[in-house]
Amino acid sequence: MGTAMQWTLYGGRVFEPVPFGIMGIVNITPDSFYDGGAHDTAQEAQRHAARLLREGADMLDLGAESSRPGARPVAAETECARLMPVLCGLHATHPCALISVDTYHAATAARLLATGYVHVLNDISACAYEPELLDVVAQYRPGYVLMHAQGRPDSMQRAPRYTSVVEEVLDFFAREMHRLTAAGLPEDRIVLDPGIGFGKRLEHNMALLRAAHVFQERLGRPVLMGLSMKSVFGDLLGLPVERRGQATQIATAMLMRDGIRLHRVHDVAATAQTLRLTAAWQG
Repeated sequence: MGTAMQWTLYGGRVFEPVPFGIMGIVNITPDSFYDGGAHDTAQEAQRHAARLLREGADMLDLGAESSRPGARPVAAETECARLMPVLCGLHATHPCALISVDTYHAATAARLLATGYVHVLNDISACAYEPELLDVVAQYRPGYVLMHAQGRPDSMQRAPRYTSVVEEVLDFFAREMHRLTAAGLPEDRIVLDPGIGFGKRLEHNMALLRAAHVFQERLGRPVLMGLSMKSVFGDLLGLPVERRGQATQIATAMLMRDGIRLHRVHDVAATAQTLRLTAAWQG
């Protein structure tokens, strides 16, 4: 099956990551694993988002609930209170910016999509934590990030187990894509995220990274890789969070070489340089 690299977003807007696409992370939380608390006011989050756009982000991913291992859930009301001022502020100052919201709460997704300012829903749960989210997705038909996770953030790293992680994630994607399209979400709205670090040990993460291109080739949809600063670099190289930048860039270049063009990252400036160099190297 060939891969259609175009990604259709809310309202029919089409995004094509040529030669690549960068999703810049804006954590509006006090407890995210990398920069929690650094941008947890609306003013700081908007300032950070504007900087990421200047540095080359093609899209911003706003998140108001940490999904790091062990993180506690946040109520939808709290999540909306954090997100809405930032979303409205960004629309006022950067009305053409592509915006993704990282949430699994149906109420949050419905409220924010109703504004018309959100183009993508980035859902770690595949509509499993709150099944009514599927109805919201089918109604608004945003761009949708279908991510694999084994378990919830508060317990997902306790004892993850797989017989064959690549085949199991492939089966998951195929099954959930069918469920989404059957509910009314067009397939061209979906991109795939293998969920590095979400209910996976080091060997599982490495197998998925090596096979990232397989998901694209077998399922015909782009992979969005969320690898930035993650624990895989701590497990493999013994690096603390603040020293994982170089490893993130090397892995990002290797993924780009394998055909992965969509990357969700913290350091947009460095990633833009990495991907430009890799694209030029490939010719």
